Amino acid sequence: MELKQFLELFNPLPGSHYMQVTNKIDVTTFALHEMMQSVDGEFRLVLYEQEEQALPAELLDVTLQRITNNNTPFRARPRDHDIVIFKDIFTQHTNPELLLRIAYTTLANSADIIIMEKKGTMDIEATKNLLEQFEFRAPNAIDVFDTYDLVMAKKMHMWGNGL
Repeated sequence: MELKQFLELFNPLPGSHYMQVTNKIDVTTFALHEMMQSVDGEFRLVLYEQEEQALPAELLDVTLQRITNNNTPFRARPRDHDIVIFKDIFTQHTNPELLLRIAYTTLANSADIIIMEKKGTMDIEATKNLLEQFEFRAPNAIDVFDTYDLVMAKKMHMWGNGL
């Protein structure tokens, strides 16, 4: 049930590009990949991992970027994504502000950013304030998972940095 509610946050369209930045592959990864395949979109995965793990067969067609160091930024082209989802990495990365800067640049106008962390590991109000500082608008905490906090915000056209 929780996964179904999570997927209702998305409205994928043909040709959409979604990116998940995480430290482990889980049910959300598979669900997002399947959802994007169903609309002929593209799912990209950035995997922060200490040791390289074998990629499950279901994800072999995913555009994958592996990063072994939590202070290394991920790479993404400007205005190339409709949604960026940070899961279990935002509070662990040594420079979360850099992650937000990259996300802002890679998101198209009116695109969304989602930050998911295990319950109790993320200061929700501080995260919402940080999103506002980086020109993301309407940050909201959304209660979808029993075990995760989720904050979602939007990059608005012609606001803030104007990218």
